[in-house]
Amino acid sequence: MNKRLNPIPTFSGEAAERAFWEKNDSTVYADWKKARVAVLPNLKPSTQTISLRLPQHLLDSIKSAANARDVPYQSLVKVWLQEKPQDS
Repeated sequence: MNKRLNPIPTFSGEAAERAFWEKNDSTVYADWKKARVAVLPNLKPSTQTISLRLPQHLLDSIKSAANARDVPYQSLVKVWLQEKPQDS
């Protein structure tokens, strides 16, 4: 049985579209059984700047480890944090 889908309305901007989808069920506008996985190779995750206070000796040892690997110390810290097993 084919379900009749409503046409997706035209929006005046992203805010209007966001407001619409927050209040409406997308299943009456799209057949999700026909959906495909999208690959977005150029999409970069958003980042947020933080301030982190470390003892000078710890920062020096991190910088030394980064220098030995020939990478920026901030990048090395990100790699270490990513490798840390997540608590579940």
